Amino acid sequence: MSSKKTEFIVSDLISKIFQQKFWNNKLPTQRDLASAYQVSRFTIQKALNRLEAIGLIESIQGDGIYIRERALGNPLVYNSLTEVPYQDMQSRLLYLKQIQPDPEVMRIFNLPPGEPVWEFQRIRIVRYEISQLETGWLPFRMFPELSREVLEDSIQNYALKKKYRISHFVTSYQPALLTREQADLLNCKKGTPAMHLTSRGVLKDGSLFICSKIFAIHYECTYVVPFNKDVYLSRRGKKGGKAQR
Repeated sequence: MSSKKTEFIVSDLISKIFQQKFWNNKLPTQRDLASAYQVSRFTIQKALNRLEAIGLIESIQGDGIYIRERALGNPLVYNSLTEVPYQDMQSRLLYLKQIQPDPEVMRIFNLPPGEPVWEFQRIRIVRYEISQLETGWLPFRMFPELSREVLEDSIQNYALKKKYRISHFVTSYQPALLTREQADLLNCKKGTPAMHLTSRGVLKDGSLFICSKIFAIHYECTYVVPFNKDVYLSRRGKKGGKAQR
């Protein structure tokens, strides 16, 4: 069965989940889903694995497949890498160096003059295909023993091992065209369309532990955002359903 069909099932189930179409937050059985979509159970398993990977559902052995209630009230960002298992992703470090940050990086981390940061650049390889070029910065005082092994494994995992409590990530997206240097590193042509992501990792105490700029190719992203009536009315120039005077 084509991946296009799997993508449709994933999108359709996400839509139905947020429409609250499933009784008691429980999905039908794999057999029933396969019958409803007229596909094999293998295709249904692939779709459900992706929904589980992005944290929208959970399988309880002997009981069934349930929707995670906490996921329903929050924005959902589902991108082309979300469901990829970590064992299918690799990082190849291009460089790691300790630098004196420029004013922009100092402002991002709220650093005093003279405090160094780590700067790194790495290639992300997804299922044997080069997909991302990432340049990032971390405060030296938080990670004095940062190494190649960490950057070619998982920065998030390393931060958790260091007992830092990660709260959330703030990510912005912009379309971009690759420069010659970027294209050479990503093994594609100059001017290839890409997604430019700027991401900041925030700890529970409000401080940042990483900032990175990523150029990604073959990238797709879907948002599910709860409707906020107050924001909508504010943007329409209205308050409480009446036009402001």
